[in-house]
Amino acid sequence: MKDGKNTKKKLHQRNKHQELYNFDQLKSVVPELEAFIIKNPSGVDTIDFAIPEAVVLLNKAILMKDYKMTFWEMPKTNLCPPIPGRADYIHYIADLLAEGNNGKVPTGRGVKILDLGIGANVIYPIIGVAEYGWEFVGSEVDVVSVKTASHIIENNPHLKSNVTIRKQLSKRNILKNIIEDKEYFDVVICNPPFFKSRAEVLATTTKKLKNLGKEVVGKPVQNFSGQNNELWCEGGEKAFITNYIYESKHFKRQAVWFTTLVSNKDNLKPLQSLLKRSEAKEVRIINMEQGNKVSRILAWRY
Repeated sequence: MKDGKNTKKKLHQRNKHQELYNFDQLKSVVPELEAFIIKNPSGVDTIDFAIPEAVVLLNKAILMKDYKMTFWEMPKTNLCPPIPGRADYIHYIADLLAEGNNGKVPTGRGVKILDLGIGANVIYPIIGVAEYGWEFVGSEVDVVSVKTASHIIENNPHLKSNVTIRKQLSKRNILKNIIEDKEYFDVVICNPPFFKSRAEVLATTTKKLKNLGKEVVGKPVQNFSGQNNELWCEGGEKAFITNYIYESKHFKRQAVWFTTLVSNKDNLKPLQSLLKRSEAKEVRIINMEQGNKVSRILAWRY
């Protein structure tokens, strides 16, 4: 179908995904996607978002069409993120950087970003390199994800020159062991594990599938997949970001901005209080909305 007049409301103004997906273009770059294209009740092309393979192929096509990718393959078990929301995070980070650059978004490898938890999918560096040419360092605790992400980077020359992966050797640390002596970042970004347990992940997946009109029998299959370390950690989002804030104070001279996504709005007040006690010079909350989904970027600097 052609891009229609219906737009995805409230995405960042520079987000490429304002319009409905053009499935004619998408299936031209990933022909396997055609087998999963269906009509919605209004007769508009879409896919069944409850089918993991369909979601992966859609994302692969988007990345190849819009973000200069020539290769993007990963295990079915790894997280396959919805791209419009990930692109929004990058664009709002660009706005934050523009404030310190006379209102102009800085581009090129002179801008250095640390991505905490790059994952197997490499999604934030893919978008950031394609849109702004930034340099990225990505941390990752999972051995298989490091291998998969490295394979993606090696097979895309424009990423190979702009993205480095560092293995986090300790599950207790976030910035420590990753930021090197005398190293300096313009921004640290983070998409933390949102859930407290595997059971909480499965309960949320069941609810999602029911909202998509699917009957769930037994253990649900996550439509966006995801490994344990990608989706949950002990104490959930709040505990992870709390540790991140404590560590950020030790590296306050090595980054301009520290940022993270915050999914649960109830976590904002205690995190803001912690930042005040940590003597952060400035704290921002940047709201992001994609359709019915609302998320926030918590940003701070010392």
